[in-house]
Amino acid sequence: MLDNLTNRLQKVLKTLRGEGRLTEANVQDGLREIRMALLEADVNLKVARTFVERIRAKAMGQEVLESLTPGQHLIRILRDELQTLLGEGRAEIELKGPSPVVIMMVGLQGSGKTSTAAKLAFSLRAQGRSPLLVPADVYRPAAIDQLHVLGRSNDLAVFDGGDSRDPQAICREAHALARTTGRDVMIVDTAGRLHVDDAMMAEIRNLAAQLKPREILYVADAMTGQDAVNSASAFAAAIPVTGVVLTKLDGDTRGGAALSIKETTGVRIKLIGTGEKLTDMDLFRADRFVEALFEED
Repeated sequence: MLDNLTNRLQKVLKTLRGEGRLTEANVQDGLREIRMALLEADVNLKVARTFVERIRAKAMGQEVLESLTPGQHLIRILRDELQTLLGEGRAEIELKGPSPVVIMMVGLQGSGKTSTAAKLAFSLRAQGRSPLLVPADVYRPAAIDQLHVLGRSNDLAVFDGGDSRDPQAICREAHALARTTGRDVMIVDTAGRLHVDDAMMAEIRNLAAQLKPREILYVADAMTGQDAVNSASAFAAAIPVTGVVLTKLDGDTRGGAALSIKETTGVRIKLIGTGEKLTDMDLFRADRFVEALFEED
């Protein structure tokens, strides 16, 4: 995961550590290499530019230039700024409120939204919750079937909407069932499209107005890089997205989506998918992500 970016940063850091003292010239050289590493990792151009400028402003201070360990000083600045770029503290899924707490999963077709809904239900059940999965993607019978198959094979409750093709009616009935059967979390798998369109956004907004979800999680395929960031930005501009789920992070060798998405959308990553099993999902930890970038072979 993120091998290309890690290798490139390691070369920069090795050079900086070898400097006896920092000068404006070698700081500029190091920042140029960091910028190129970010762009090669498919980080958004504007994000890469502003990120490097923030480091430059701090690295050119007297405290750093006159430090006895200038390389380490600059590395600490880089670590801190990466942490800020990704989001401070630990991301959590918000579950406070009257039962059932509603979590809406939104995103484009093929992002892993349906399997992520099942992973989240599996994780919440392990924490003592009683989730109900709701297949509301009425345009893709395969998505409904997939959720029912995942439910049966993992003993997860999945609402059966029958032949209904009305997402709002399905969610209304599912909500009533959750309340009467003691289900304290309702995870709604909404419709996806191959691209963002007005009809999809209108449907999601209507569902959100009806359900008043505690979380609206945008699911993005990390391996699609800036395409994931651009579509996340479109969703966040249209609906109150509360968090991002990055799927397939285990196969992402670049890291552009992970490093760009919060700065671009204002929405932080809350969950990451790291494999195909239902157990292959974790809360996103920015500090661990940053540490992985600095780990030496």
